[in-house]
Amino acid sequence: MANSREDLSQFDISLEEKDKLVAEVIRYILFKTHQNSGCPIKRDELTQIITKNYRQRALPAFVINAAREKLSTIFGYEMKELQRSRPSSTNQGRASQQSIADAKSYVIISQLPADVYRKYVEDVNTAHLTGFTFVIVSIVYLAGGKIAEDGLWHHMRRMGLYENEANHPVLGNIKQALEALVQQRYLQKDKVNGHEGNILFYELAERALDETINKKIKEYISQIVKNDGASTDVK
Repeated sequence: MANSREDLSQFDISLEEKDKLVAEVIRYILFKTHQNSGCPIKRDELTQIITKNYRQRALPAFVINAAREKLSTIFGYEMKELQRSRPSSTNQGRASQQSIADAKSYVIISQLPADVYRKYVEDVNTAHLTGFTFVIVSIVYLAGGKIAEDGLWHHMRRMGLYENEANHPVLGNIKQALEALVQQRYLQKDKVNGHEGNILFYELAERALDETINKKIKEYISQIVKNDGASTDVK
């Protein structure tokens, strides 16, 4: 308690004020995660909550770190920082135009063991979306991390998923389901100028490049190859 009050002395706010700010940040993170189906939350959004009534420059980082600690110890979530990855065709000059602060965002990931999470937390009503995400990310992964839009739809059509389908019995609008993976930062779009005009590519974004996700994809693909003896080449 004494250390906490000493830390706060540099900001000239009370412990009660700090706790209120931390609670507001946590509430916003949990609400937005649920509302936006797990889309990353920009650091700027959290900063605005804090700077609405306070102007101390270092306060946002202090409060966000405190919120991260409470999310872990009380709610069992890791608040993971994502550094927005750039499309492979983006040159350094264009990338530097966006500030580092704007590029940072957060997602929360359960720290529970997988079996406990499945039994007590996982929503069976969204399990199909998890499966869709995993399959699409695996297709792009097998293509070398990047695949032309036409190529991706070719593989999706083989699974019975068509770009003009708006009322799929499980996924609903297929184009919107695919776009959701972009919003959630599993994929990103990259438009490349070619001899035949602009070609749209989908490539892995920061969440799909995360070490934990990457490891699961490799295990999943290895299991399929082991069971089916199928080739893993995606062209």
